[in-house]
Amino acid sequence: MAYNNNSYPSRYQSQPPMRNQYGSYNSGNRNGGYLSNQGYNYNSGSDPRRPMNTKYKPHEGLDVTNVDWTKKVLKNIVRGQHIQNANALTQTIDQIKLLRSTHSVSIEGSTPLKPTYSFDEASLPVKIREVVRKLGWTLPTPIQAEAMPLAMSGVDVVGIAQTGSGKTAAFVLPAINHIANQNVSHIVGPLVVAVVPTRELAIQVHEVAKHFCRELNITCVCVYGGAKKDAQRSELLNGANMIIATPGRLLDFISMGVVIMDNVSFCILDEADRMLDMGFEPQIKKIMRQIRPDRQMLMFSATWPKEVKILAETFLKNYIKVNVGSQELAANHNIKQIIKVIDESQKEKTLYELLCKIVNEPNKKTIIFFETKRKTDTITFLLRKQGWPVAAIHGNKDQRERERVLGEFKSGRLPILLATDVAARGLDVSDISFVINYDYPNSSEDYVHRIGRTGRAGNSGTAYTFFTFKHDYRSGELINVLREAKQEVPQDLVALNYHFASKKNGSKFNTLPIKMLLRHSNKLKIRKGQKRTRTNDNDFDADKRYKSSYGTNSRFNGNSHGYQNESYQRTDKPFNTRY
Repeated sequence: MAYNNNSYPSRYQSQPPMRNQYGSYNSGNRNGGYLSNQGYNYNSGSDPRRPMNTKYKPHEGLDVTNVDWTKKVLKNIVRGQHIQNANALTQTIDQIKLLRSTHSVSIEGSTPLKPTYSFDEASLPVKIREVVRKLGWTLPTPIQAEAMPLAMSGVDVVGIAQTGSGKTAAFVLPAINHIANQNVSHIVGPLVVAVVPTRELAIQVHEVAKHFCRELNITCVCVYGGAKKDAQRSELLNGANMIIATPGRLLDFISMGVVIMDNVSFCILDEADRMLDMGFEPQIKKIMRQIRPDRQMLMFSATWPKEVKILAETFLKNYIKVNVGSQELAANHNIKQIIKVIDESQKEKTLYELLCKIVNEPNKKTIIFFETKRKTDTITFLLRKQGWPVAAIHGNKDQRERERVLGEFKSGRLPILLATDVAARGLDVSDISFVINYDYPNSSEDYVHRIGRTGRAGNSGTAYTFFTFKHDYRSGELINVLREAKQEVPQDLVALNYHFASKKNGSKFNTLPIKMLLRHSNKLKIRKGQKRTRTNDNDFDADKRYKSSYGTNSRFNGNSHGYQNESYQRTDKPFNTRY
């Protein structure tokens, strides 16, 4: 049963999708792909793989001149001196090994420091510890317990941990502590710069940092694309001890002379793997060349591919790597993953049925991910038309609208949020119960990060994914993710994987997926050489399901010649009809 339109704010009522805002994407770059000349919005913090308005230039900010540090006179900086609490020092090697084994923590690099399993044991100023208590943080998460002592001791750190593991506090607290140790009155420009991939993540990090900055009279400024530069420029000119920024907008202000990077002595790269996926490697390298060579670096990532390792080797010195969990692609084990192998035409009906099921559970927030902005707006329009309280965020929404929608979603007044991948990593809401992947993402890494919006902070969650035939090349990766998380693997997905494997190996006619499907079906019984017949409605339903999973409706004829085709009339109803 859907929500009543009359019981919800008027701005969520039915509105037609704004088709004219997609411009050149509709007319000239529908199949352009990565080699297209279409401009990418690197400055916005959104995924540059999505074609954007051509006024954004793909190499924006890269004209910043490199700094010759041999000709610079650098101010002295106070390095971190982490003094461990007596309780931490009393931990034995066996106790530490047991704790690390329990939380799947591994350390690469030599360090005499022991993990800090209490905020009171950390060498933090009293005011910071008071804010920690006010925020209700009781015990550090594994990544915080291991990375904070290292970061506050002044060494370079690489932290590998899944989303929702508390990485933000693991670098915000050492950064605030670093600023507190300096004589900021004699320093021009920022001391700390944190570079993040998306504006949502920039806002999230800023929300955490400002709790501590207020108490210590530290100025923290957040800059990102998609918002007017004038307001951000004014904030920066008033002075900033700490800057949280997306790469493109930060380079803009550096090229304008608004941000002076000479005294940045503490640099953070958050979600480095995501930034590389989004094509920000040139911007990251340009930013790093603007920062003094004796800086301290922290780099955090959810995965550890070769590209991230090369980035760490290039810009970090003698770093210590903290890994929490498996280094392989892995999903949060607190998330129940349900995969529905369906035809593209069945997605809308399946979504409607799923929402009718979910809505019966009170106070449950749901986020639905889509591949394109157009589809996001279209499904938003259809759901509003049927009375569902939904709203959408994506790269074409202005920043004020995005912040308003996210605010209402976090408060619970808006229970269903529709989004593209622009929000997949930046959204930090601890009580999301359901994630629905309407479209399977471009990579299994993105899949893991999408479903990671639920099951955060030790809570459980459920993720539904609509998987279609066109993504058969991703089926093997998805099966590995499901098996690693000890989740049920649908037989239709296994059959799809066999089908793709046979195509990849050059087989024109592949009978194995059909055999696998029929083996686990109670409604279709076909023996070798036997003709297929319909005896009742159940057979027709099975035929329709068979067609949904594999596109064309074919049958195995029992010999080496593969399929014989049959055509059945579609019976799928359009989404906007009443069921």
